[in-house]
Amino acid sequence: MTNSMPTSEHSLEELTAQMDAFLDALAARDATAVPWAEHVVFTENNVQLVVGDGVWSTCTAIPRDYDLKAADPSTGQVSWFGHIVEGPDTAVMCLRLRVSEHRVAEAEAIICRPHELGPFPVIDLDRRPRESLLADVPESQRVGRERMIALANGYFDTLQLNDGKLFTHFTDNCDRIENGLQTTNVEIEGYPIAAMGTADQFRLGQYKYDDRLRDRRFPLVDEQKGLVLAGGFIDHSGRMTEVTWTDGSRHDSIFHFPHSFALLELFKVVDGKIADVEAVFITVPYNMPSPWIAPQPYVVR
Repeated sequence: MTNSMPTSEHSLEELTAQMDAFLDALAARDATAVPWAEHVVFTENNVQLVVGDGVWSTCTAIPRDYDLKAADPSTGQVSWFGHIVEGPDTAVMCLRLRVSEHRVAEAEAIICRPHELGPFPVIDLDRRPRESLLADVPESQRVGRERMIALANGYFDTLQLNDGKLFTHFTDNCDRIENGLQTTNVEIEGYPIAAMGTADQFRLGQYKYDDRLRDRRFPLVDEQKGLVLAGGFIDHSGRMTEVTWTDGSRHDSIFHFPHSFALLELFKVVDGKIADVEAVFITVPYNMPSPWIAPQPYVVR
């Protein structure tokens, strides 16, 4: 688990400003411009790196038209969903920071690049965050952080060995966007189930081949906006070659080899129901461990 000790000295304004400054530094490839804590954990695509390595050497721009943030003053954490440019390619990225005593102590990036670790990043620079994700939740429709985490965790329980049972609650118009691609209530050629809503897809049990949702973390809860950021893995053993949905129809599994997805996923909770889902995930080796379960901070010199 990431360190979630309360750091109430951090306001929403400071946390979002820290994220903006971090993104500016990354776009300039200048890691020294970040106010790092003495001990830091920095990961990119589930691998711990030295500050200044990885994307710090390749980023050429960070467009800010897609600018989705969530912040949690009680844990000093802030997240951002958007795009990052590396040379000729643009990727989808989710970034999480933990700020301690006004300095960045953790930085976690999941970057879904085209032609690399996918799957299916859809790069649409005209796309903007859904207004529902940007809006505050009215106080009468807020349910508190523990309940919000339980609903997000119930989403993962529903996805794991998906058999048609729901272990969370959804609004009727809940939509899911994965790596920039909307996969609910939309027409996708060759993927007719995309026309269904989130809950109805789960009721069919189409994700039965998701063997395990492990190493779940919920480092950030933005109670004002009703957002929960989760991290973890979806393991696919590849054993299940055919899936029988709850309507009796049979379908070939889309996975035929062992692998895992490493993810950062955002859930919007309104009045005790999940109203929106946004995820960035990549393919990693099967059962790859998480550097966030027992992180080993190093000293920034």
